[in-house]
Amino acid sequence: MQVKDILAAKGSDVFSVGPGDDATTIARALAEHRIGAALVRKPDGSVLGIVSERDIVRALAKEGSTALMKTARDLMTADLHTVLPEASVAEAMGLMTDRRCRHLPVLTEGRLMGMVSIGDLVKARIAEAEAEAESLRAFVTAA
Repeated sequence: MQVKDILAAKGSDVFSVGPGDDATTIARALAEHRIGAALVRKPDGSVLGIVSERDIVRALAKEGSTALMKTARDLMTADLHTVLPEASVAEAMGLMTDRRCRHLPVLTEGRLMGMVSIGDLVKARIAEAEAEAESLRAFVTAA
């Protein structure tokens, strides 16, 4: 299974925030949408970085409540790890493991195609394993 198969099933919509949005606004939006991260994008749609719950918590631990005034631009990770739609689920999981991240924007020629989370990848991998097991069961019972 490839990353593009996951996007075909879940859709390509990606929740984004603006670079000037503050941490409180971002935290509320993440909670409301029940997601762990948001892309930080310019009004023209270009991707600047990603801001996660983890980024906000780390800022709070370091700076206290003043961190809530920080903007997405201040909190975000600008060095994005991305994946191509043709990447396998195993490749994407390996990248997440190596880079210690939980979300991967999916890009083609610099254009955003969607985003996958570790949850999306684990769900896809479980579905693959179940399909493989069922196929083996069918093969054994048919023989």
